[in-house]
Amino acid sequence: MSTFGTLALRPLDPFTDAQLIHPWMTHPRSVFWPLWGARLHEVERAYMHVAAEEHHDAFVGLRDGEPAFLVERYDPRHVEPADGYEPEPGDVGLRFLVSPGADGVAGFGRAALTTVLEHLFADPRTVRVVVGTDVADHAARELHEVVGFVPGYEVDGPEGRALLGFCTRERFDAAVVRRAVAARPALTAGAPV
Repeated sequence: MSTFGTLALRPLDPFTDAQLIHPWMTHPRSVFWPLWGARLHEVERAYMHVAAEEHHDAFVGLRDGEPAFLVERYDPRHVEPADGYEPEPGDVGLRFLVSPGADGVAGFGRAALTTVLEHLFADPRTVRVVVGTDVADHAARELHEVVGFVPGYEVDGPEGRALLGFCTRERFDAAVVRRAVAARPALTAGAPV
């Protein structure tokens, strides 16, 4: 359990969850999300398509049982090819969006994204997680780097110019350890160890 309670994922149901996630996607803070500004029926249709895809999944992230973030996992060999990116065996694509209500809580995005990466790396077939971030979305890039993503290179994808970021299991584990060490109280001189 994190500082933010219990964080978990459940599969997204396009019929029952479209109304839930639609306001998240149309909020001004979500301007870089691919479906930003979409109408409700467009969101429902997009996630019906995701549900029908063999190589694409969507999840609603829960905080103590309440919806708080959205996750898409996909196989980049089959979904969203980007010019200049050659997927490697074990690559898993990721999209991540925190609901506007939860986005204002300091540290929540990091905790939620950590939960997502733990979920993805729990699959031994996952070698590297790949995320494409709009080149102008500096906040998302900073968040990605905190959990272990390394900026790669820019590509032209279906939604425009994006910076690819890559996170291996080792980099993620190292980022978790760094954060745990940084969160420990500082030892004072002469204090028992």
